[in-house]
Amino acid sequence: MAGFASLPGAVLDGDAVTHFGEPLREQRTLEQGRALAPLGDRAIVALSGPDRLTWLDSITSQSVAHLPAGFSSELLVLDPQGRVEHAAGIIDDGETAWLLVDRDDADPLSTWLLRMRFRAQVDIAVRDDLRVIGYVGDAAGEQVASVAPDAIVWHDPWGVVAAGGWQYAQVADHPGAERDWREAIVTTEQADALASNLGELRAAGVLAADALRIAAWRPRWARERDDRLIPHEVDWIRSAVHLNKGCYRGQETVAKVHNLGHPPRRLVMLHLDGSDSVLPAPGDEVRSEVDGDEVGRITSSAMHHELGPIALAVVARRIPADVVLHVRSGETDITGAQEVVVPADAGSVADVPRLTRLSRRPLKQD
Repeated sequence: MAGFASLPGAVLDGDAVTHFGEPLREQRTLEQGRALAPLGDRAIVALSGPDRLTWLDSITSQSVAHLPAGFSSELLVLDPQGRVEHAAGIIDDGETAWLLVDRDDADPLSTWLLRMRFRAQVDIAVRDDLRVIGYVGDAAGEQVASVAPDAIVWHDPWGVVAAGGWQYAQVADHPGAERDWREAIVTTEQADALASNLGELRAAGVLAADALRIAAWRPRWARERDDRLIPHEVDWIRSAVHLNKGCYRGQETVAKVHNLGHPPRRLVMLHLDGSDSVLPAPGDEVRSEVDGDEVGRITSSAMHHELGPIALAVVARRIPADVVLHVRSGETDITGAQEVVVPADAGSVADVPRLTRLSRRPLKQD
C-alpha cells in the first residue's frame, strides 16, 4: 500500500504498516473514529455468478442463501470434525459476494472453493488489485466515501449476536457490543488517494487495529486458529455460525458440542503484569500457578492504550477461572489475571428430557 507506506513514521512488516510512530495515540484516534487504518494483512476473494450464495450456504457455517445486498455477515469453513479451516467476512452487492479474509488465507481459501465448485455457476478470484481500509464510525466513513464513493463497506457483525448464533460469554456488557468496526474495499489508486487526502483524520497501523480487536474479545483466523480449534472455544458461534441452518461439513460436531458437550478449550483475555515491559508473542506457553503445567498458548497480544498489556489465550477447559496464569516469553515470566470469555460450562444448552429409569428389581411374584 504505497501511499500509506510513504507517510512519515511508517514502519512496515511485509505488506502491512504496523504503525506510524505512535501506536498508542493511533489506537485512541482509531477508536474515536478519527483515523484510517490501511490493512495490508487483509485480502479480498470475490465470488460472482448466480449460484454464489446458495452454494456458499451449502458448504459453510453461516446462512447466506438469502443474504440481502449490503448486509454484512461472517462465515467459517470447517473440516469434517468441526475444526476451523477458513474464516471470512462476507458482503454481497447483488452481483458479487465479497469475502474479506486474512491475507495468508486468501489463496488457501480460494483453492478450496475452486475444488468445491463442481457444477455450481460461480467464478472465484483473489483480487490483488483491491485494498482494505479499516476504521470506526461515520466521520471516517465520510472521508472514505469522498475519495471512493463506490467502496463496498463491511460492518463487523461482532457487535451483536447474529441470527441463529449463540453467545457463550456470560457478561452483561460484552466488550464487543461497542465495536463499530468497518472495512472498506477500495482500489489501489483510491487507497493511495486516501493517504494523500486524510483531511482531519490521521493514519493508524495494524497494531492499533489489532489492539482494539483483542479488547473486544474478537477472534481472528490468523491469530486464534490452530489445527484443533472448533468455533465454540473462542465464542465464534456468536457471529459466524447459524445453529438452525441446513447441513454442512462439520455441522455434527457443532451441534453435539453445543447441545450435549463442552468445548475442550476456552478463550480467556489476560490482563498482564507490565513490570518487565515484555509483551508475549503468539505461541508463548501459558502455565498454571497451581502446578506449573502448561495449560494453553497465547494467540494474540497488545499494549492497549487504556487496559495496558493484554492478550488472548486458548487454555484447557479444566483450569478454574480464578487461577492466576503465567506466560513464558523467552526468559521472562509474565503473570496474567484471567477475564473469562468462554466459561468452562459452555455448551450443553439443549433441554434433553430425562427418561424414567426402570427398576432392575425383579417383579414380586404372587
